[in-house]
Amino acid sequence: MSDELPMGEPILRVVPGPGDINANGNIFGGWVLSQMDIAGGIVANQAAEGPVATVAIESMAFIAPVNLHDVVSVYAKVERRGRTSLGIRIEVFASRRRGQQRVRVTEGLFTFVAIDEDGRTRPLPPA
Repeated sequence: MSDELPMGEPILRVVPGPGDINANGNIFGGWVLSQMDIAGGIVANQAAEGPVATVAIESMAFIAPVNLHDVVSVYAKVERRGRTSLGIRIEVFASRRRGQQRVRVTEGLFTFVAIDEDGRTRPLPPA
């Protein structure tokens, strides 16, 4: 296993399929990005106690490719709270060789904003 430790328990764990492969034989970066957005949205929704929308990806780094048959684990935590927005730190690890190797493949900082039933920005509840 890698010396790098992910933060806490994974929010998502998924295995990409053959339809997720790009021309180089690796998994599309967009597929990974969508998994990150889903996991970040789950964490943001819990912290906001209601609906949220992704408004920005402040930083993003593709560190290593994701391969077919990797078990992809997505970790996310609140890094920053504003009046209406949350900065969610997201890390993605791939487990390879039946769990014998863990590789950090992607990380980023996503910003979500709390929204009301009309899709307008609303204040976050007290932390």
